[in-house]
Amino acid sequence: MKDDWHAVHQERRALAEDLAALTDRQWATPSLCEGWEVHDVVAHLAGSAATTRRSFWVSFLRSRFDFDRANAREVAAYRGSTPAETLERFRATITSTATPPGPFVTRLVEIMVHGEDIRRPLGLPRPPLPPGVHSALEYLAGDALSGGRKRLAGLELSATDAAITVGRGERVEGPVLSLLVAGSGRPAGLEGLHGPGVPILAARLGVPAT
Repeated sequence: MKDDWHAVHQERRALAEDLAALTDRQWATPSLCEGWEVHDVVAHLAGSAATTRRSFWVSFLRSRFDFDRANAREVAAYRGSTPAETLERFRATITSTATPPGPFVTRLVEIMVHGEDIRRPLGLPRPPLPPGVHSALEYLAGDALSGGRKRLAGLELSATDAAITVGRGERVEGPVLSLLVAGSGRPAGLEGLHGPGVPILAARLGVPAT
């Protein structure tokens, strides 16, 4: 568990360093999360990193069991009046070990995918892959709550930059981060993927055939 948290903390720290170099205009860039700017994603990450099991259920109840409403409340609570203020709130959670309900691997999935939600629209490179990325992709492929299981059913995901293969079926090949991003429901993750399973995945993401 200690090593797992180290990977999560490193991912948060690396993202905070990237965010520190952004202009206010870049903070207002639309992220890969539909309807959210970069600023909103950072606020969400700060809130999620501070969320305990108890506080999750309190928020969920107050939001009438609506995940979207709960997320909107969280963003509103942790988004500062300026990007600098929000960044400080995120930095304060870098070494947090608080976690909402669910398997620990969701902490790594979240920071990796949301990191790409921010970096890809801005054209920012990311640090080397952390330990546990295989577990992250494997978890996503079996996760019903996020839609990953349905999205990736009948597909074999094969990373071209790591010794990782997950699932069975029509082959989808590409960088492991692209597999994670596409598997999380982001059409932008399809870029760089190839194989007979790509049209199937694209259709599930609502991308029209070309």
